[in-house]
Amino acid sequence: MNGLIARLHDDVRNASAGIREILGLIAVLIALVALFGLTTERFLSQATFTSIAFQLPVLGLLALAMMIPMLTAGLNLAITYSANFSALVFAWTIQAGGGPDAGTGVFILAVAASLVSGAVIGWLMGVIIAHTRAHPILVSLSMMIFLRGLGEFLTRGGDVSGFPPIVATLGQGLLLGIPLPLWIFGVCVALWTLILGRTRLGFNIYLSGSNIEATRYSGVDTTRVITLVYTLSGIMCAVAGMVMLARFNSVRVGHGESYLLITVLACFLGRVDPFGGFGRVLPVLISLVILQVIGSGLNLLGTNQHLATALWGLLLVLVMALRFAWAWWQQQRGPRRAAGPGGSRPVKPDHPIVNERQTES
Repeated sequence: MNGLIARLHDDVRNASAGIREILGLIAVLIALVALFGLTTERFLSQATFTSIAFQLPVLGLLALAMMIPMLTAGLNLAITYSANFSALVFAWTIQAGGGPDAGTGVFILAVAASLVSGAVIGWLMGVIIAHTRAHPILVSLSMMIFLRGLGEFLTRGGDVSGFPPIVATLGQGLLLGIPLPLWIFGVCVALWTLILGRTRLGFNIYLSGSNIEATRYSGVDTTRVITLVYTLSGIMCAVAGMVMLARFNSVRVGHGESYLLITVLACFLGRVDPFGGFGRVLPVLISLVILQVIGSGLNLLGTNQHLATALWGLLLVLVMALRFAWAWWQQQRGPRRAAGPGGSRPVKPDHPIVNERQTES
């Protein structure tokens, strides 16, 4: 009974910490909006928020593709090139089906081909990582170089364009006054939240990120889990690639190279643990909005693009330093309190399946 009460107390404490974390990010967002609103009159305008609404989905989809491997202590450095290569598959399917005159059937076929190509790319990385236990950074870096070289060879370094009007509608259209890309992003956020919070796969993802060897010995097929993680990441990359193609009305293998840094930064800022086992979708989403507000504000202030990129890198270093300092301070407060009730690192106390098992025990 005392153990159950202690676990319930820890659950409440962890839930409160999560709420404080989200409220802290919202406070930062409000402060940034106020700061840029006072700095430039053009920031608090419909045009600015419409621009953010159209730009956020691509970054958000790529951040979701980056987040899920990080939960397993991995990394997918090939997200932008996976997205662009899947978008190239989409474009080639459209061109083979009539180009600008392609119908709805060809469009659906192109979407399916793009999703399959993204899944295959992610599956290949997952299989290599899971079976050879090679480091995800090396595997994803190799895939990034491969996709870049193959894409440059097939396109001869140029753009691919010439799409039917339905593609432009996908990238620039509105539904109930909200950009279509934002609707797509919202559906993907809901899907990721469902997978990570309410499914057995999500439970196993957090377990594998906390301690993959212990998870394997407990009977979980970690090879299958890692393979599925990178397959899902590849599918999300394909969705991002199609949205990016629809926004620019063209595709090139090198589109959005700078997005990689921003997605990693968003995951760090959203408290996704790079060593695996911890992270939620909502804080990452709020972090993305914060970064997009900063980017739009700097753009309106006339900041040089190269300086803005340098600031992103500096911000990433600061976030890592602050997280290290926070972890050190927590350890100084007491090893037992920092590690959890059993003196060991908790898996993810707010996961419903974890709570259910704890209650049964």
